[in-house]
Amino acid sequence: MKSILCLSSIILFSILSLVSSQSRYDLPDHYFINCGSKSDISFAERTFVGDDNNDASFSVSGGKIAVQSNNPTTVYETARVFTKKTSYNLKADDTSTFVMVRLHFSPFSTNEFELHNSIFDVEASGFKLLSNFKVENTTLVKDFIIPIGSERKFTIDFTPSRGSTSGFVNAIEAFTTPNDIFGQGVTLKRISPNGEHGEMSDISASYAFNPIYRINVGGPMINFDGDPLRRNWTPDDQYILNNKTARNSTPFTGFPTYNGHGSHIYDAPVNVYATAKQLSNTSANVTWNFAVDKNALYLVRAHFCDFISIGLVDPKDAFHFFVYTHYNESIEPGNKVGVPQAPFYNDFVVDSDESGFLNISIGAISDTNQTAFLNGVEIMELVTRSGSVGTHKKGEKNVYIVVGCAVGGVVLVLVLLVLGFLIGSKYGKKSKPVAEAKSESNAVPSYGQSSYTSINIDFTINHPSPIPNLNLNLKFAFADILQATNNFDEKLMIGKGGFGKVYKGTLPDGMIVAVKRGEKGHGQGRPEFVTEIMVLSKIRHRHLVTLIGYCDEKSEMILVYEFMKKGTLQDHLYDANNDCPKLSWTQRLEICISATRGLHYLHTGSDAGIIHRDVKSTNILLNENYVAKVADFGISRLDNLEEDEISDIKGSFGYLDPEYIRCMKLTQKSDVYSFGVVLLEVLCARPALDNTLPPREANLADWAIKQIHNGKVEEIIDPFLSDTINPNSLRKFLETVERCLKDTGDERPSMIDVLWDLEYALKLHQMVGNREPHEDSTMNTSLQLPMSMIQRLPSHVNDDSEVNESSASSFPSESQVFSQLKMGEAR
Repeated sequence: MKSILCLSSIILFSILSLVSSQSRYDLPDHYFINCGSKSDISFAERTFVGDDNNDASFSVSGGKIAVQSNNPTTVYETARVFTKKTSYNLKADDTSTFVMVRLHFSPFSTNEFELHNSIFDVEASGFKLLSNFKVENTTLVKDFIIPIGSERKFTIDFTPSRGSTSGFVNAIEAFTTPNDIFGQGVTLKRISPNGEHGEMSDISASYAFNPIYRINVGGPMINFDGDPLRRNWTPDDQYILNNKTARNSTPFTGFPTYNGHGSHIYDAPVNVYATAKQLSNTSANVTWNFAVDKNALYLVRAHFCDFISIGLVDPKDAFHFFVYTHYNESIEPGNKVGVPQAPFYNDFVVDSDESGFLNISIGAISDTNQTAFLNGVEIMELVTRSGSVGTHKKGEKNVYIVVGCAVGGVVLVLVLLVLGFLIGSKYGKKSKPVAEAKSESNAVPSYGQSSYTSINIDFTINHPSPIPNLNLNLKFAFADILQATNNFDEKLMIGKGGFGKVYKGTLPDGMIVAVKRGEKGHGQGRPEFVTEIMVLSKIRHRHLVTLIGYCDEKSEMILVYEFMKKGTLQDHLYDANNDCPKLSWTQRLEICISATRGLHYLHTGSDAGIIHRDVKSTNILLNENYVAKVADFGISRLDNLEEDEISDIKGSFGYLDPEYIRCMKLTQKSDVYSFGVVLLEVLCARPALDNTLPPREANLADWAIKQIHNGKVEEIIDPFLSDTINPNSLRKFLETVERCLKDTGDERPSMIDVLWDLEYALKLHQMVGNREPHEDSTMNTSLQLPMSMIQRLPSHVNDDSEVNESSASSFPSESQVFSQLKMGEAR
């Protein structure tokens, strides 16, 4: 026993010596600042010095003290409030290259100050860290890593934003970091969603870093006390797309080997390198998806430590690491570090695109013994000294991309001007123009132009409303929107899309609404904003989401809709982040039928007809009774435009009509194709496009149709529906899907045809109760029932645009539908 204890002591001493030699860094005791106070306070295992103390080793100019409590126990009970520019002047250590700046914000109210309303900017050493920043009603901690110049001094400036009377800060942490936390003079690959496009050199000298995500993959939450740089690390489960392809590795109980060829001990906590997720199915990838700002520049740092393999693997053994879909890096732990259990990381500069998402994946390489794994990931936004994010440096190889985008933007604006004019002139035949701009030059202005004042929308259209208390003359003031959403309380956020965030709101009369707020700083949202208003102000149908009003004030683009309590159709099919109950086959058919009715009215309810252009499961919403309504008309267009007037392809990948892609031929049948993909989502309960699956299965439409043709229908159906679908109903449904997904529009049915087919599939399913006991009522029955016994008569039913929930449907009832069907002889 004594020998064992002695050996343990030696090992422990060796580990501690190794840590000491590797770190060569002790966290400084400055600066930890208790803002708005004369007193020091112990908080989060550090002493925060009062900034109103004359003996402090820093200086602050300007601002006033706000105190919430006379005997504060945390830094969040005092604050420095500034009504004009206020600066903290600090000094860096002589040998440091970077400083970690951590700002603490938690608003409160006093007799003199109301901090909840503060909007302000923060700048440090010429880097605009925060712009028009508002804390809302919560506590926030914002991290930044800033390069330090040769003057060894740095200043943190706080300035109220234009239109705001004040700003505040509760506490500041500003301490120097290890010199090599970012490699100096290092050239990194630059990745876009389309693959590698160039390199960037020495980003550490040109950018500040705004950490957006620090993820402990396969492990628990790590708080500041478990990290040498006081960072917080979040578990990865909420970001993983398909956890069936991954499993948490057994935690490493030893100590990582820091040998100088990989990471240092301060690059990430030991506990990050002691946990991991590994690939559990070598035929599929594991993908993590992160919401990011559009068109921004990020540093992605992936952390690895192979404690999974036994011993040192062959240096040639490797696994795939993907950024987006089109860039693949081979990770070779044995070649990278040369010893077992040694941590290392790989850095990439990554461009985000219009999707607002950035994803990474790991995948196996055949004929190798190396397990694919990931220990941690950091995603940091790059901020230039001018304050813009991801700006191209002068002379960079990719400048032509900026020029091309600028030219493309001009062309897009011109096309949208023509589109807006055509829509307005077409609808103007029966009523006033939908949108009347101040002048022709700003009919569809770009976001934030000084010449633009507001959109003048005529909402005096005589359409009965399916929503009680609806007032189409209502143009909301921004103050009313703030009140309805409790200042855009994040707790009320119910969704996020390409246009912006969606909040649940309550109007003064108690009406519950959905408030979609356009994302600031992205001017491409203006045309979609205008189009949505133009379309929804002219059409009314109980299966189209109703526009309650809009707000176009203070550079805000806000749309207010009826509230759809049950969320999106996708939520109830396969969204792992929702606890929505699964839908029965009857419910799924009824939802599809409702959506079909809405789309049919869209196609036929006006003189020209309207093509939705973005039909997908997230744009089909459900109310409290699971009644479906089609939503999101931001890229819709009239059906009477010539093909040469289509400037570019718009829509969502996985749903796009192949004929539209090949020939730029956009018709109502393009919506039919997209809806066919939705029907497959309803049946299969999986995404239209899933890059975590093998390539042959990634596209739902291609894969499912092949399985159907190969007689493997059972393999594609949602297991939840197993043994519940009447086989004849399923056969009719599959036939409808196949017709919708034909390669050309001429071969596809119209929406009214799809409606009839789905109504019929529902009736077949409901007939199961009247069948003979010996007849099989499950989907295992043969699907080869011939259609020759069924003949449908032509339909002469016209839609009605003025339908209430309480009024008779403009579509035939089930009895009416089946009164026009002739059933063949009994089987």
